[in-house]
Amino acid sequence: MSQREIPTYCRICEPLCGLIATVEDGKLVRLRADKEHPLSRGNACPKGIAFTEIQNDPDRVLYPMRRVTTAGSESGTAGFERVSWAEALDDIGARLRTVIGAHGRESLGWYFGNPSTFSYSHTLWLVGFQLAAGLRHVYSAGSQDINNRFVASELLYGSLTSVPVPDLDRTDFLLMLGANPVVSHGSAMSMPRIREKLTAITKRGGRVVVVDPRRTETARLFEHVGVRPDGDAWLLAALLQVIFTEGLADAQALRRQAAGVRELRDAVGRFTPEATAVVTGLEPDRVRTLAGDLARAGRAAVYGRTGTCLGRHATLVAFLIDALALVTGNLDAPGGSVFGKELVAVSKLNARLGLIGYGKNRSRIGDFPDVLGTFPAAIMAREITTPGPGQLRALFTSAGNPVSSVPNGRELSSALAQLDLFVSIDLYLNDTNRMADYILPATTFLERDDIPLPFTALSPTPYTQYTERVLEPYGEAREEWRIIDDIATRIGVQPFVVGPAAAGGLLSRLRGLPGGRSARPTPKLLADLAIRTGPYGDWFGLRRGGLSLRMLRRHPHGLVLSDAVTTGVLREIVQHKDNRVHLAPQEILAELRALETPQVDPAYPLRVIGMRELKSHNSWMHNSELLMRGDRTHAARINPKDAAVAGISDGARCLVTSAHGSIEVTARLTEDMTEGAVAIPHGWGHNGGWQRANAAGGANVNDLMSTDIADVERLAGMSNLNGVPIRLDPLSAG
Repeated sequence: MSQREIPTYCRICEPLCGLIATVEDGKLVRLRADKEHPLSRGNACPKGIAFTEIQNDPDRVLYPMRRVTTAGSESGTAGFERVSWAEALDDIGARLRTVIGAHGRESLGWYFGNPSTFSYSHTLWLVGFQLAAGLRHVYSAGSQDINNRFVASELLYGSLTSVPVPDLDRTDFLLMLGANPVVSHGSAMSMPRIREKLTAITKRGGRVVVVDPRRTETARLFEHVGVRPDGDAWLLAALLQVIFTEGLADAQALRRQAAGVRELRDAVGRFTPEATAVVTGLEPDRVRTLAGDLARAGRAAVYGRTGTCLGRHATLVAFLIDALALVTGNLDAPGGSVFGKELVAVSKLNARLGLIGYGKNRSRIGDFPDVLGTFPAAIMAREITTPGPGQLRALFTSAGNPVSSVPNGRELSSALAQLDLFVSIDLYLNDTNRMADYILPATTFLERDDIPLPFTALSPTPYTQYTERVLEPYGEAREEWRIIDDIATRIGVQPFVVGPAAAGGLLSRLRGLPGGRSARPTPKLLADLAIRTGPYGDWFGLRRGGLSLRMLRRHPHGLVLSDAVTTGVLREIVQHKDNRVHLAPQEILAELRALETPQVDPAYPLRVIGMRELKSHNSWMHNSELLMRGDRTHAARINPKDAAVAGISDGARCLVTSAHGSIEVTARLTEDMTEGAVAIPHGWGHNGGWQRANAAGGANVNDLMSTDIADVERLAGMSNLNGVPIRLDPLSAG
């Protein structure tokens, strides 16, 4: 018996905590926290530890599977049979060529989910395939998560991927909106042991203020401001109005950093605390005090996450968060909202080459701008069902479950059945790919090498880690990039080669470089080249102590790159020609002009918001028995006063209805909810090949949401998943 203990890191969420994998005879025995990891220092959450069960799950898809239709089956999804890789790929290739011959490559599409962000090779090869094949139908979990943040950065800085993070170690005042990092462990902010970082702020005499309709696990530890659902835009505009009106703005910072100050000041002028109180639910004096405290704090940071990204004004909210930091003198300042240094110079390269940006293309349905080459996932169903040039006819999904994560999954599920070809690359037979023609088995994060390329710039303590694969792939699972490459080959394209693969092309020039002797370089080679020529790179020996994959292998527990984020770098970040942050782009001024008090429909008097649970992660970890132990019931959190009006008691079943659908859930009464707000966790209500997840029951909260074009946020194509009007009704015990 051979047993090894191998350092690696978790790739479920953004802290990337260090793990030690115990491997015995090629099988994972257990995972435990890595005490030698320089940031997580022996800490890991239940999801990371429970990944042993995901790795060894008997419900995992380990072999290529082809859908088998039984005669007379109404659904056409009777089951799957195992086939060889060659058989699957050859048939997929032949069917793709038929679709392309009849409808062109513009009829091909791809949806990728959140886990792809944590695999550099998956992301890299998918982008390469998108460029080479000219894919237009590309969708992602970003339109249910973070694309508005990228668009706000494009408008502010002229750089989509430049995202400021709160400087936790040096701040005196953290204003946090729509984020619950004690449970989520941080998002668009990569920092292990986040609870300790936040409590350290108060221990040194600072403050943490959490703005949220629910008194979340984070808010319970600090100061809570119970804003009404989807009231963030009004609150932020009111804070700016007070700061401008009362002379609290940092005039020096505005002169040095900004353009459009007067226009922004005028645009927020009507959003007084009194005028916005009906939307925010906050007393005017409380808003004025909060504005003054923020402006007068020595070092303050403003941070918003998922809760601020899924309302009707998502891009405006993300924009105003950064505007508030700048106006108070806290953008690109120690203790404020700061810009980390990228491991690979993606922002500068993209600014020069313009390969993937914002609004380079428009969607066929709804005329939405693309964001980093992707369109809103909410329109995917109609792109499939609406005839005409460019109709989506062949779809791939990888590491994603859009039927569960997009609004109105019933509509999408029905549309998927109309595709000429549907192929999924995944670990499981899930709620989406049970309709697929083929399911191709992907590796877990323990079965591939990795480096967290996007996350170094999002870490308040700059850090990185490289890991080789811990395990050989189980069964016949393959890394996503290899599957993408095989698919590309079968339709005659080569990732990253745009147009004819001439001798002077990118890939040809890479031959002969170290590790590049083969005709087609690997993601590992390209990553090494990018890192070595990046901001921290060794420049092939010209910079002593610089990074390369070889150097990182000598630090298997990871490497801290700097004690803190360097400030005073805004002129390097901003890509606008005037080198200034633009506070008054026309898109934002138009949003502010159009911002009116929403009408309350008496048929739907409450507002639903989402919430994350400590032992859940989106829609794919409910098959772990370790995570599902105890009272894991899908429940709506309801204020007791709202429950009394609806005639609902604690623990009873209730019907939640919107204008777009209804679900049944268990009621859990709690004073943590502000009146008028109901919180329902997402990712429940499974119908796939995962037995424990199916047995958990629950409902898909996104069945309450809309895919109407009017309900998709215009600037970034964000799905409206927060602040949706609902009503509650009791269900009889029978």
